[in-house]
Amino acid sequence: MEINEQQLFDIADKAMNNAYAPYSHYQVGAAILCDNGKIYSGVNIENASFGLTNCAERTAIFKAVSEGAKQVKAIVITNGTEEMSKPCGACRQVMSEFMGSDAIVFLANNRNDYEQYTFKQILPLAFSDEDMN
Repeated sequence: MEINEQQLFDIADKAMNNAYAPYSHYQVGAAILCDNGKIYSGVNIENASFGLTNCAERTAIFKAVSEGAKQVKAIVITNGTEEMSKPCGACRQVMSEFMGSDAIVFLANNRNDYEQYTFKQILPLAFSDEDMN
């Protein structure tokens, strides 16, 4: 399956406009390509009870899974600042459930700069179902 990087970036950027970030003012958008060929987007959604906030990466993944997708091939994560996006620990753990070690992760900023990694590079010692056997 070919990854159309520009399409993923455009969808993540567009999604970011829908972020609900009244507390941090840190808007994040994500777009994922799943093995079914579909692209799903997500945004961060904050809550006054900060622990209930959901990140853009998890929003996109949960959306995809709720619609039947189970494997993410690539993800773009962007934000409204000049700093590169970095998924939090909770997002990396959720990503590990649905991304193979060779899945592509693009971390981007508001200047269209980006860095490309494999999932294994951003979480080299992922805890998985294999660890429970």
